[in-house]
Amino acid sequence: MTAKITDISDPAGMTNGPGAAALLAAGFGSFALALLAMIADKAPSVKAALIFWKPTGPLSGVTISAVVGWLVVWLLLHKLWRKSSVNLGLVSKLSLALLALSLLLTFPPIADLL
Repeated sequence: MTAKITDISDPAGMTNGPGAAALLAAGFGSFALALLAMIADKAPSVKAALIFWKPTGPLSGVTISAVVGWLVVWLLLHKLWRKSSVNLGLVSKLSLALLALSLLLTFPPIADLL
């Protein structure tokens, strides 16, 4: 039995949906991590709810929740876009914007403004 090999020199049969899904999910995951960390720092009830393992405190819940969110978004976008081509420029810009926002939210002067 031989596997069907797609000729990459002919992009007619190729789609960018799965790659775009991974890219956008990565931007979402990084933003979710920064946002959850900021919220856990400001809201005592959220901080207490995010303590999944006592020695690490709320960091355990923040990271586990962000990773689960990243995986869920990646799975959903992959299912939606797996057979289609999407505007990769727009997806890239949105992913970079989410990454930039997540980076900004990790700095105390900016996070303290919110």
